[in-house]
Amino acid sequence: MAAVLGPIPSRSDSTSRAVTSSDTHTANFEVLNNGNNHDADENFLVVSPYTEKPHLLDLRTVDSANQLLAKALVDLKCLRDDYATAPYLEIFNWPEVIGKVQQLAEASNYAWKESTFYIVVFRSRIPPTTVYADLGVLDKAAHAEATKSGGFLKYWFGSPDEHGRNLATCVWRNQHDARIGSVGEAHRKAAGATRLLYTEWRIERLRLLIKDDLKEWKIDDWVD
Repeated sequence: MAAVLGPIPSRSDSTSRAVTSSDTHTANFEVLNNGNNHDADENFLVVSPYTEKPHLLDLRTVDSANQLLAKALVDLKCLRDDYATAPYLEIFNWPEVIGKVQQLAEASNYAWKESTFYIVVFRSRIPPTTVYADLGVLDKAAHAEATKSGGFLKYWFGSPDEHGRNLATCVWRNQHDARIGSVGEAHRKAAGATRLLYTEWRIERLRLLIKDDLKEWKIDDWVD
């Protein structure tokens, strides 16, 4: 069951770094086939626990670097039970994800150039009185809305621990996409529920930087 997609913070809420991508959701990019035969179904990728069509990433709307990262993030795995409170870099198998990007780039003969991606981390705590299933309904609607807006590469969420603490995380093509994805009606309803139904919540904004030829990568604070 989901943790509601949290509100995207303004610049004053935390630090951020300028983005470099100029892609738009209306663009129509060629989908890399990584050496396999390509068919229409491969234009769409499951990038969240929601598998219905409105929740799938249309790979034709993002460029090659974003396609490769999104495909690699299919293999994103949580490594520890205390993910709700653990340092972000220690929660997931990021080295394996980057390794998968490298494999996919090589298979498609893609020369990787330095790229930056935007990560949102939503840490929360709900009281015993909160009906978590209701939050899931709101979350699912907000996710479909954010997916439609474009550039939403990955969504992962856990389940509340015995203290009601949980973590959800999103990976976006850039900060602009994240902001556009947070202004719709469904997201506003989800954000309103966050304020009413959570005991506490906190947002972290991070940068994933992958340098030329995938020889170096890091995740750090997003700084303006």
